[in-house]
Amino acid sequence: MKQPGEVHQALLQACKDLQRPDRAPTLREMAHHARVGMKAAQDTVRNMRRAGVLDVPRTRRVDYRNRPVNEYVPVQRAARRAHDARGLASVMTAWVG
Repeated sequence: MKQPGEVHQALLQACKDLQRPDRAPTLREMAHHARVGMKAAQDTVRNMRRAGVLDVPRTRRVDYRNRPVNEYVPVQRAARRAHDARGLASVMTAWVG
């Protein structure tokens, strides 16, 4: 598995730093906090969601956009491993059957 790059690490740390019980950071807030460009942040966050590193628990209305934007939270490692194990188990069951 490929090691996370600098942008990945910076955005994940920004997500952890900005997370509060009542709200989570948006893409723009994470990019600003991590001092990463918006295009790099968009691409990296899309990949992080696909890899199961980030999750979107809710959306929020903001001043700079007409539609609600996603809030991002890091996925807990134990939950991610359990999900991966269930996926592997279902593949193995289907393969054998």
